[in-house]
Amino acid sequence: MHTLNIGILAHVDAGKTSLTERLLFEHGAIDRLGSVDAGDTRTDDGAIERQRGITIRSAVAAFTVGDTQVNLIDTPGHSDFIAEVERALEVLDGAVLVLSAVEGVQAQTRVLMRTLRRLRLPTLVFVNKVDRAGARTDGLLDDVRRLLTPHVAPLTSVRDIGTPHARVLAAPLADLAEPLADVDPDLLAAVVDGPAPTPADLHKALAAHTADGSFHPVFFGSALGGQGVADLVDGLVRLVPPAPTAVSGAPRGTVFAVRPGPRGERTAYLRLYDGEVTERQRLTLLRRDADGRTVEVAGRVTRLEVIGGSGPLTAGNIAAVTGLAGVRVGDRLGELSEQAAQFAPPTLETVVSARRPEQAAPLRSALLALADQDPLIHARPAPDGTTALLLYGEVQLEVLAATLAQDFGIDTDFEPGRVRFLERPRGVGEAWLERPWLDGTRFWATIGLRVEPGERGCGGVFTYETELGALPRAFHQAIEDTVHTSMRTGLCGAAVTDYRVTLIRSGFVAPLSTAGDFRGLTPYVLRRALEQARTRLYEPYHTFETEIPLDALAPVTAQLSSLGAEFTGTTGGGTAWVITGELPARRVREMELRLPGLTHGEGMWWSRTSGDRELRSH
Repeated sequence: MHTLNIGILAHVDAGKTSLTERLLFEHGAIDRLGSVDAGDTRTDDGAIERQRGITIRSAVAAFTVGDTQVNLIDTPGHSDFIAEVERALEVLDGAVLVLSAVEGVQAQTRVLMRTLRRLRLPTLVFVNKVDRAGARTDGLLDDVRRLLTPHVAPLTSVRDIGTPHARVLAAPLADLAEPLADVDPDLLAAVVDGPAPTPADLHKALAAHTADGSFHPVFFGSALGGQGVADLVDGLVRLVPPAPTAVSGAPRGTVFAVRPGPRGERTAYLRLYDGEVTERQRLTLLRRDADGRTVEVAGRVTRLEVIGGSGPLTAGNIAAVTGLAGVRVGDRLGELSEQAAQFAPPTLETVVSARRPEQAAPLRSALLALADQDPLIHARPAPDGTTALLLYGEVQLEVLAATLAQDFGIDTDFEPGRVRFLERPRGVGEAWLERPWLDGTRFWATIGLRVEPGERGCGGVFTYETELGALPRAFHQAIEDTVHTSMRTGLCGAAVTDYRVTLIRSGFVAPLSTAGDFRGLTPYVLRRALEQARTRLYEPYHTFETEIPLDALAPVTAQLSSLGAEFTGTTGGGTAWVITGELPARRVREMELRLPGLTHGEGMWWSRTSGDRELRSH
């Protein structure tokens, strides 16, 4: 038996969780169909998920068909929880992108397909809700080819679409010849010059180009009614190849989800690529901290629950692993590889505080625990008891507030979100204090620091010009840690990034000096050096693409211009206009809210982060 790890991706309300329920039910993994409205689905098992009727956290469930075990990873559809989708993508062998036959292609659908195509992940498209009034096929396929990818073709068709009697039928295999010829030169030659490709030729080309992510089969159906689901499963088993695995050698894998237990323990969901993991085995996981240093997390497996099976965790499979204290999402087993982010990082910053002062410390602990499940929120405690967070949007904020209240018993207040700015050093600055205890600072330490710009993307780098043995190791570590912590707030109040700080002088007084002296003096010296270097303030930008009706070009471009957009292109003009450009991230939400009114509800918007630029008014 081999395993396929398949992600179910979609925009909100496309029927993603209902499809997961149908797949599990049809193959005997559950004995009855759950309902999103009733709040009793298998994968949306959190109280808040059931209350809101949306998926917030990725969940895994398995079913078996023939000699194949399919692990389904049900991912959130709301854009505020795109980080959950990003983590799931790392462990997938293939994906099913769910569309609604009624609502059609949405902005979130386009974001997902762009990412899937960039990863060349085998992806099948499932057009859901064919039995709903307003469902369509031909027009929707035109939208898919125009907005998502031209390299698609239906493997099924629908009779009586848009009615409760809708039936799904197999499409003629010969209809695949021309669409496949667009991505297969050999097939193109056969179509143009003959002899005509045989069914075996078409099957072979379909499997090859689905596997390499260059072609996307389309299946029609209904998750609620069950129509077309069997065809989708057949397509998954035939067209998505399992990832290559190695059963021998050291275990290698990725933690893509972490769930807290009732007694404070953590359960990590681990996808294994090579080797084997057993209960009682000691594992060492690796990660990079915010400053780029490698961190090791070691522990012994106390419980191992293989998804859809039992026994040891083998290559290609997923298991829930307990016993790894301190485990976080994104930890790597076996080796630490660099993974490029697939989606934009959060840029909305907010500050949260406890309504009751005595809950300030429990709030900080709760937020740090939640940050282990979602590292992208970047919980950053402040001395006044508040905590700064990075979020994607208001829905995520509301869910976080509900989680703190229900799971931790803490009522909170959130400040209005603001776009997160960054600072970078302008030039070089140096500062030092020798024997500061004579200057009234009372720190038994000597520190000299140089601040200068670092390479773009380096974050923060700390180096030495002093002799490493000149200070005890604990004093060196205290300086380095405090430098990185202090750089979270620069001269303009934003976090400083892409800096290089060098220790140029050091000294201590034995036996009076302590690590606390170096932690206390470092921010003072660093601030003086940073004031000499000065900083520039940068704001994040988004690359955008918007498709609008012909008569909306003037008002939309005028609105974009007023918000500071820089245009890179305007194409179309036949049935619609497509405008591309870049826009300050702080203006994106305003444009998203204004677009429906400017386009009579027909405009579509897509954007993602595109780096940052120096703030013009600064």
